[in-house]
Amino acid sequence: MKHKLATSMEEQEKHFNEVLARIRQAKQRAFQLANATLVELYWNIGRYVSSQVINESWGKGVVADLAGFIQSKEPNVKGFTARNIWRMKQFYETYKENPKLSPLVTQLSWTNNLLIISSSKYDVEREFYVNIAIKERYTKRELERQIKSGLFERAMLADKKLSTAVRQLPQDTSNVFKDSYVLEFLQLPQKHTENELQQAILSSLKDFVLKIGKDFCFMGQEYKVQVGETDFSIDLLFYHRGLRSLVAFELKNEAFHPSHLGQLEFYLEALDRDIKKENESPSIGVLLCRKKNDEVVQYALSRSVSPTVIADYETQLIPKEILRKKMNEFYELLMTAENS
Repeated sequence: MKHKLATSMEEQEKHFNEVLARIRQAKQRAFQLANATLVELYWNIGRYVSSQVINESWGKGVVADLAGFIQSKEPNVKGFTARNIWRMKQFYETYKENPKLSPLVTQLSWTNNLLIISSSKYDVEREFYVNIAIKERYTKRELERQIKSGLFERAMLADKKLSTAVRQLPQDTSNVFKDSYVLEFLQLPQKHTENELQQAILSSLKDFVLKIGKDFCFMGQEYKVQVGETDFSIDLLFYHRGLRSLVAFELKNEAFHPSHLGQLEFYLEALDRDIKKENESPSIGVLLCRKKNDEVVQYALSRSVSPTVIADYETQLIPKEILRKKMNEFYELLMTAENS
């Protein structure tokens, strides 16, 4: 009798959770629709004001009068200050000639749209942040942190430096892996051990996953793989839902050395033979080092047949200007090599 009662209660809770899930889905759709309607309204006001500035020579005084007029007629409606109206104009003018991005901006909050406009200098940079903010569903705080840490510059550098084996994977790995990771949230001292690095990541796992990408699912630390009669431990093992691949992170608190690569390739072979499922893609390795020499990395990866990424990490934020300079220098070297 007790068993039947417990089963009945479990069934009832299952049905109740189904109803609750539908309520939450409806609330989310309603929020998304309201947000899209609001951003579309700002777009249309921006377009109208932009045309009036051009055709009727509207200036700051007229826009200030418009803001006051709206406030007097609709005192309960917020967000239509003179400053915000000028932002709506800027918003429209930024994307009006970009048919690829203009339909996407309604999927972002107004706050995130303003953050991208004010922080990005180039169309390609804005496109990058619009797409990744939609994909990862960044909050304002998360997006602000990614922009501040130079996510765009890091992603562009990383995509150019991926090994041939990674590029040949059937999945699109662009913008998934980075050339360098900023782990300032771990609050590590400049000198630290690999164990301290691993424990700090585990203690701040949510922030670490946000840093590497929300599609990563944590599978375990010191993940055991057995080859012959010997157990080997992978520092951190993740699964990437989009790539449908196991991703092994090996941590080194020293500069990259080619010998590190052989160890990681061995782990990837073990994962592919014994852990990977038939419907999954080949495993990918990320060697996270304290620092690296790009020429040494290039030599090491040139003969590698395993999909491996070699990245370094910083314990403090690097100013975006330095990253941008680094990226420009890289592209200059690339152009020189292509023209020689």
